[in-house]
Amino acid sequence: MQISDRQIQENQSQSSFLLSRTASVRRTTGETDVEVTINLDGRGKCEVDTGIPFLDHMLHQISSHGLIDLEIKARGDIEIDDHHTNEDVGITLGQALAKALGERKGIVRFGHFVAPLDEALIQVALDFSGRPHLSYGLEIPTQRVGNYDTQLVREFFVAVVNHSQMTLHIRQLDGINSHHIIEATFKAFARSMRMALEIDPRRATDIPSSKGVL
Repeated sequence: MQISDRQIQENQSQSSFLLSRTASVRRTTGETDVEVTINLDGRGKCEVDTGIPFLDHMLHQISSHGLIDLEIKARGDIEIDDHHTNEDVGITLGQALAKALGERKGIVRFGHFVAPLDEALIQVALDFSGRPHLSYGLEIPTQRVGNYDTQLVREFFVAVVNHSQMTLHIRQLDGINSHHIIEATFKAFARSMRMALEIDPRRATDIPSSKGVL
């Protein structure tokens, strides 16, 4: 089958566009120093060191199940507590997502997933809408998982949502084990992002909005 010049140009344009979906962001404050490098079209390669082991474990879930290559280095005042570092990692990750997406051309835009982890069942739906909103429905039964304050889960997602300009809904359908609930949430979030960030071949270079802008 003969390929037209127009098809060749469209394929080249799409290939060039896909190669550009990477970003590096550094955020430095009086409390933290965070560097994030992201590739939205990766294979799940992950190198993270935030100084917060449980957060590192959850970031690995985002990378592995979202097929996002992720490098994160963070140093913060964890001698006080994990709050500032946890939040600033979320902020910087959100900024890197927004930068890598650019005008958000070609993406599916919406994503959803229901993830089971033993007795826990978590539903996530999201939209890279350009309008930040978080609806958070987790009921985590313990205050800590290891040394990690479970209140920081919400703070992490607030930071990511606000700085990536994403609409995110998280629902807990079942679960009694705190670790299972949180990990299932990150896995569902990752798979939802993977769906939303895929390129729609029917409008590979168009902005997925009837308004023409996100």
